[in-house]
Amino acid sequence: MPAHVAESDSTPDPTGTTGTTGTPDPLAHERAHLAASRAALRGMREDVQALDIRDVTANWVNAAVLQSQIDDRIKALADLSHTPLFFGRLDYLHAVGGDLAEGADGERFYIGRRHVHDAAGDPMVIDWRAPVSQPYYQASRTNPQDVGLRRRFGYTGGELTAYEDEHLTDPAEAEHTSRLLQAEIERPRVGPMRDIVATIQPEQDEIVRSGLGGTVCVQGGPGTGKTAVGLHRVAYLLYAHRERLARTGTLVIGPNRSFLHYIEQVLPALGELEVKQATVDDLVRTGVEVRGEDEAATAVVKGDARMAEVLRRAVRSHVTAPTEPVVVVRGSRRWRVPAYEIQEMVDELLARDMRYGAAHEALPQRIAHAVLVRMEEAGEAPDDRVQNAVARNPAVKAAVKAVWPAVDPAKVVLRLLSDAEFLAAHAGGVLSEEEQKRLLWAKPARSVKSAKWSAADAVLIDEAGDLVARTHSLGHVVLDEAQDLSPMQYRAVGRRCSTGSATVLGDLAQGTTPWSTESWGEALFHLGKADAVVEELTAGFRVPREVIAYASRLLPAISPGLAAVESVRESPGSLAVREVPGGAELDAAVVAACEESLRHEGSIGLIAADARIPVLGAALEAAGHAYLSPGEETTAASRLTLVPASLAKGLEYDYVVLDEPAAVVAGEPDERTGLRRLYVALTRAVSGLTVLHAAPLPEALVQA
Repeated sequence: MPAHVAESDSTPDPTGTTGTTGTPDPLAHERAHLAASRAALRGMREDVQALDIRDVTANWVNAAVLQSQIDDRIKALADLSHTPLFFGRLDYLHAVGGDLAEGADGERFYIGRRHVHDAAGDPMVIDWRAPVSQPYYQASRTNPQDVGLRRRFGYTGGELTAYEDEHLTDPAEAEHTSRLLQAEIERPRVGPMRDIVATIQPEQDEIVRSGLGGTVCVQGGPGTGKTAVGLHRVAYLLYAHRERLARTGTLVIGPNRSFLHYIEQVLPALGELEVKQATVDDLVRTGVEVRGEDEAATAVVKGDARMAEVLRRAVRSHVTAPTEPVVVVRGSRRWRVPAYEIQEMVDELLARDMRYGAAHEALPQRIAHAVLVRMEEAGEAPDDRVQNAVARNPAVKAAVKAVWPAVDPAKVVLRLLSDAEFLAAHAGGVLSEEEQKRLLWAKPARSVKSAKWSAADAVLIDEAGDLVARTHSLGHVVLDEAQDLSPMQYRAVGRRCSTGSATVLGDLAQGTTPWSTESWGEALFHLGKADAVVEELTAGFRVPREVIAYASRLLPAISPGLAAVESVRESPGSLAVREVPGGAELDAAVVAACEESLRHEGSIGLIAADARIPVLGAALEAAGHAYLSPGEETTAASRLTLVPASLAKGLEYDYVVLDEPAAVVAGEPDERTGLRRLYVALTRAVSGLTVLHAAPLPEALVQA
């Protein structure tokens, strides 16, 4: 039991010190502090809104930039009525060092989602990311970190309704599991993913606060909170390194748009509005339209890291040996640079392994410099302007065009996929003949615009583009569901953080693509972050113990050696597996199970093989049930989502109805991928899972 839990329905005293009976009322005091903090936040926002920038900007450009920054600050200071302004309190035994609390004796700090100060500048709520807040997550009885009291707050509809105390230095107080913490973890999920800032666990906090300089890879099974940890790490890094990341940028990469929509409100709730979100396909689809689709075996070859060498050879093949000297005419003088000297320049540029486009720009300057040397030897005194003029000379430009012509990355890939001889010339010794045959289009496209590019083709074009010109690097990238990426996709993401760092999130057991990675070491190598630290989260906080144990039966078949998640939540009755007759009776049983789940509070997800979605959608409509698609926001009035198994990854629902596991497995190219897809579907439930099947269950699931 908790050390101290208090709940009260009494009206707070205006002073915040007594209840209706005149006796001290701690809950009323905390409610008063909440009201005062909200008023202070409102004052902070009004101060920003009242700023007059008319006399402090030199021109309209500066004014627009400053006004944009002010608008962002106003948004960041919004008071979300449904989101608690603070969720905890720390009472330190002694004064905390630093300007924040200098000279005080036994200080008190309220921990919340953002910093709030009063009109005098004194803090009323401390940002959860501040160093003084860290003991809220890390302090324990064995290491109290000078914290005498840790208080957690409970809320109902934005109103503070309870508190719970933990006296970390009191030997007489027994260790207990926080009731409020457990209630917050189990709170029904309606709407998009929310932050976990009030429930971050010590092992999660260590990852969240790891430094900007290094890349972190988080292996976490279902319900371990790895996605939330990654998002909170972004929020922490923006707090600790705001100026640097404001210059270099941050990006969150997810598996699909539905997933990104599901998580998009987490960072704004923490006051971070500028983090961009994208899928890998979004990153690489610049300049080409993806209209085609590869067979799985072809996509595996296109995603193989060996394709990088094939592309490098193909791009560099455009460099040819000079056959003629370059003759530059200036006035009455002719300056001659022989072909062998130009060849030396080309060889030197090739040896430096410069990007193709940079070398293309450098070669005319090298030729121009050779001309200037000859001019100086003849007694002239040319300067840089002369060198630039020579570099633009028609003879020099013609020579460069012949020796080191400009290259279009999409045209290079088009030729590789269309021209068997060109492909063989550059894939020889790298790809087998069978693999080369898989790459070639049955009907070659005539042009870049008419080609039916696939998603894997776009990644190849992106690789070729980087061989020509360097890809812009961001300061930090979060890559979620990373286990599903191909080596070439890892390279595409790695280019976006080549001079920055990354947070890589995933679960090897949930790899559901034919090219999914087998180890994080391999993935991080292709990402260009081989020195990354790999952390493993094994404590589950979302999925009930009964459900995760049932799903973990699949681990020996899908990811041997991977540790099963140990859920901290025991919920008897949370799992039901029912066999029903096939056909219409199965459809009716699925609808009935959804109706049964809808009697509970929270969100409902009906997950089924993609091929079963139209049938089940029609059955729901016939029964009078409206349903949502993944990515559409659930509300109190509309809580049922029909989810294709291919889009279930990363999503969570309070109650899940899983239709026909065998169909989920059969819907994938091979059994291992199908069983992994089933593992994902089985682990989306937070409170209860109902499995319905007419066909026999997969053997790996039946065997305990």
